[in-house]
Amino acid sequence: MKRAACFAAASVLTLTASITQAAESSDASYPNRPIRFIVPFVPGGPSDIMSRLLGGKLNEAMGQSVVIDNRGSAGGVVGFELGAKAPPDGYTITMAAYSGLVINQYTYLKLPYDPMRDFQPITQLTRGPAVLVIHPSVPAKTLQEFIALAKAKPGQLNYATTGTGNLITTEMLKSAAGFNVLPIPYKGTGQAVIDLLAGQVQMMMMSPLVAVPNIKFGKLRALGVTSADRTPLLPDVPTIAESGFPGYENVGWHSIVMPANTPAPYVKRMHAEFAKILQSPEVKERIQAQGLEVVGSTPEALAQLMVKDAAKYKRIIQEIGLKPQ
Repeated sequence: MKRAACFAAASVLTLTASITQAAESSDASYPNRPIRFIVPFVPGGPSDIMSRLLGGKLNEAMGQSVVIDNRGSAGGVVGFELGAKAPPDGYTITMAAYSGLVINQYTYLKLPYDPMRDFQPITQLTRGPAVLVIHPSVPAKTLQEFIALAKAKPGQLNYATTGTGNLITTEMLKSAAGFNVLPIPYKGTGQAVIDLLAGQVQMMMMSPLVAVPNIKFGKLRALGVTSADRTPLLPDVPTIAESGFPGYENVGWHSIVMPANTPAPYVKRMHAEFAKILQSPEVKERIQAQGLEVVGSTPEALAQLMVKDAAKYKRIIQEIGLKPQ
């Protein structure tokens, strides 16, 4: 236990070193060229939509173009590797979902980046639940009915996964309820939703941003949300915990990171700009419309969250018996 605590403390210190240590003197004209905003997901998904909103506001605030660079592949690994290995010169930021920062290290046998060593935390942007949805052709009106159906047809139903975030969220439920549905991997949310709407896959844990319009038009049926409390966007949809699984909760989050060893003045400037952007009424309203809560943490708080959730998901992955691929 002492060794684990020491490791966690050391990780936090390493992650925030460029803030607390003396750094290179900054260029007073920073930024004086375009900023690359890496999004480790394909265009059209929730992370991409949020990146374009925030990137536009960052462009206005810093007076330089913010170029969105979508690199969706392998559960975000390609994009995260690019972000980790970019020059630490203040001109690369990465939209970092919790999956890439804390889960991938336990689900991939060889990860080409070290999330605890290779990134400088800037701020946690949001937190929010997923919605468990099924195709309307599936004869189940409640989560318990779906579980009973899956148990009656073991291995015959499947679910779409676009990365380790919704993979873990689903596998946690499968483990708790003792049923089996097969994962079908997709590179991005867009194609997964197309196949779900066509009935090619039967189930998915997805962002409220994508889920809510399809639920309201009857194209998908919601069975539960993964947060401890119901989401205001779907007040009639029970939580998974309410549906017979007390204590079940899995809430995802997004953040901004830069390459490790980015000079402290650039880190502070980028954090300050995102802090102001997240306080904008327009930005808050648009993010909340996606079913997400705006956070806006300090770099130190994000570093601590990374260490805490890394330990949490390591334990969960061991408990559910998920093997690295």
